[in-house]
Amino acid sequence: MSSEEIRPLAARSDLKGFGVVLHCYGTIALALVLFALWPNPLTFLLAIIVIGSRQLGLAILMHDAAHSALFKSRKLNEFFGTWICGNPILADMPSYRHYHLTHHRFTQTDKDPDIVLSKPFPTTRASMIRKFLRDLTGRTGIKLVAAQIVLAFRLAGDKDAMEEAGKQAQAFKGGGLVGPLAANAVIFVILTLVGQWWWWFAFWLLPLLTWFQLVLRIRNIAEHALTEFSDDPFRNVRTTRAGPIARLLVAPYWVNYHLEHHLVMHVPCWSLPRMHALMVEKGHGAEMNVAPNYRSVLWDAGWKHRHA
Repeated sequence: MSSEEIRPLAARSDLKGFGVVLHCYGTIALALVLFALWPNPLTFLLAIIVIGSRQLGLAILMHDAAHSALFKSRKLNEFFGTWICGNPILADMPSYRHYHLTHHRFTQTDKDPDIVLSKPFPTTRASMIRKFLRDLTGRTGIKLVAAQIVLAFRLAGDKDAMEEAGKQAQAFKGGGLVGPLAANAVIFVILTLVGQWWWWFAFWLLPLLTWFQLVLRIRNIAEHALTEFSDDPFRNVRTTRAGPIARLLVAPYWVNYHLEHHLVMHVPCWSLPRMHALMVEKGHGAEMNVAPNYRSVLWDAGWKHRHA
């Protein structure tokens, strides 16, 4: 692709940046309104799923801000990426940026901090079920939050702890708990005012510890599991087609166009479908690693293997 073709795709837009952030929180609000109007186990479960998926959406928008692609100005990217998208889900954007750029530089090599997420595959159906159950029961989320708290205390006396954390896969952990605690205190107050005090526990913490962990794992599997351990950008990463249901529950904000993101990482998320179409138009479709849906990726990654 020529620079003339890439330039309009990489154009930032404050209006679109504000729009996707508002859409993310607006979807969360609609899930809460649905439960408030018809409180029952079904709307409660639906709220958990939708909010957990939008918490992944916040992680994706933080990711764009870390690439300075969500807004035109650096200040807006830093503020929204840190305080509006990152801290509410206990993520630290500066730490994430450091680790994530390393992932881009060394994709699917031994120096890739995310290699531990893709190397175990293919696995068995039993192994995948165990992983998914750990996510849905909160064991994965509790383990990560506990590690974040331990890291915060370690930093007081260990200067190497932050660098060590930055080498870990999905290193959302930061140098302190003040930002995440402040952001969640604001969310707690808002949810208490519009609902009841327990809403933060039920509709923010619970989705974060459960459904968010599951869809984060599925996203990680789809992006790099069973791809080549090489430096070929068409084969060491995968784009996964996603319909309306998948975009709602698993792949918000065009995160499924991961191959395109790796090729030109400063293209905003909303331009990735256009980039994909242009690449196909230019005759690269056969070269690209594209899965027809998330179900097929999970099938190949382990669901089809009953035994080791």
